[in-house]
Amino acid sequence: MEKTVQLYEGKAKKVYATTDENLVIVDYKDDATAFNGLKKGTISGKGVINNRVTNFLMQLLEKNGVPTHFVEEISERETVVKKVSIVPLEVIIRNISAGSFAKRFGVEEGIVFDEPTIEFSYKNDDLGDPLMNSYHAIALKLATKEEIETIKSLAFKVNEVLKAYFLSIGIELVDFKLEFGKTSDGTIVLADEISPDTCRFWDSKTHEKLDKDRFRRDLGNVEDAYIEIRKRLLGE
Repeated sequence: MEKTVQLYEGKAKKVYATTDENLVIVDYKDDATAFNGLKKGTISGKGVINNRVTNFLMQLLEKNGVPTHFVEEISERETVVKKVSIVPLEVIIRNISAGSFAKRFGVEEGIVFDEPTIEFSYKNDDLGDPLMNSYHAIALKLATKEEIETIKSLAFKVNEVLKAYFLSIGIELVDFKLEFGKTSDGTIVLADEISPDTCRFWDSKTHEKLDKDRFRRDLGNVEDAYIEIRKRLLGE
């Protein structure tokens, strides 16, 4: 199997076709954006860390019964994944109030919820990824009712597995964004990435932020936060 043409370039990754029509190669970049691309920058080494961290977590989830697009890591920045058609819903799970949730509802950050919340946003940069509910998604034919139920149950399973795992290494999983895709036979699998770009991680003792909020909010030590996540997860 070999890399052929570039299919897509997003804010954080490039995707290449391969000589196998069911597989693509994802190449992680160091580019960083926030606020729907209004803030741009570079986080040195981010691509390598996000690739390694995502692959580690995808394999952990596979072992715990969550189907993912992961196939094989082929270099520090590149991974072979199953080719999927992305369901244009961003799925956000929250365990603790932070970010846009705190702002939207006028509450402080750090409220620990009795049970996790789930929300969807329409994956559309031009519209600013507006929030939507499952009825909107069905009306717009973004997914069927059955697919949404599958996505919800998988998302909560991801949360259950990751929350426990991160707590075991001294990290609170505050909230995170997931994307799902459909393989050629219509199976829904977890896709995209799970990294400090897409999750909020707080140190469970100090509540220090160990994620992209350091970039969004100009908190400094952005690279160090990403390195700390890699170190705790992978021991490197």
